[in-house]
Amino acid sequence: MNTSVFGLEGKSAIVLGGGQGMGEATAMQLARAGCNVAILDFDVGRAEAVAARVKAEGRKSVAIVADVLDDARLKAAIAQAEQAMGGIDVMASIIGMAGWSRLEDMTEATWDLDHRRNLRYFFIAAKEVAAGMLKRKQPGALLGIASVDGVRSAPYHASYGAAKAGLLNLVRTMAVEWSPRGIRVNVIAPGAIVTPRIPVRQDGTESVMSKGVPMGRRGTTDEIAKAALFFLSDMASYVSGQWLAVDGGYLSAQVFEYEHVIREVGDRGGTLGT
Repeated sequence: MNTSVFGLEGKSAIVLGGGQGMGEATAMQLARAGCNVAILDFDVGRAEAVAARVKAEGRKSVAIVADVLDDARLKAAIAQAEQAMGGIDVMASIIGMAGWSRLEDMTEATWDLDHRRNLRYFFIAAKEVAAGMLKRKQPGALLGIASVDGVRSAPYHASYGAAKAGLLNLVRTMAVEWSPRGIRVNVIAPGAIVTPRIPVRQDGTESVMSKGVPMGRRGTTDEIAKAALFFLSDMASYVSGQWLAVDGGYLSAQVFEYEHVIREVGDRGGTLGT
């Protein structure tokens, strides 16, 4: 693999939620492109396993355990990564989850939790990482993970959709404030993706999850990771404040029978999240 086009050789990255799924795939794409990678996850076993995979690629890695909902621990974890990696050049945040209920049944606790685990933590993490970049007067790149549900309506998970919409706006604002000082900020909006939390199932759920997707299937974690690599590399050196739907054409189609899907998935005990 010719990695020179990415401009990441020898740089240091941190991947929030790097212990599995999209985060793990992103960490490995960055490692193969030449990055040293700090893996932040709340599960120590997962973080250490991915860190070992990164090291097997000949890169430096460290496993950092933190719950991003704990503000103090999140800040300490980023400081730990900064010290261990000799500074952070790029950050990818692949964390998010949704609570499900009708609006009339949604509690304030669910609303607050969805905003904490989809929006608030990213504000804190990005601000901490950017502070290090600004202090060192070094350019960098930050990436968030939104959702197609932050672009269109989000029936039965309104709090999640509102938080992801907020993230899209926050990223644009960060780009405007930080791009003049060399920090690019972008965001990916995945559609239906096969992840450890939403694996391929043989009970009919798969066709339900793919319904309305022009490509006729769910995406893979590696397809998200490739988009992440683009945004974090020199391939996107003139891109900031942008979002990219990685959704198999779903948003373009505008024919997804959303309520039917939610009911079908819910009846089978399915969960959605990043």
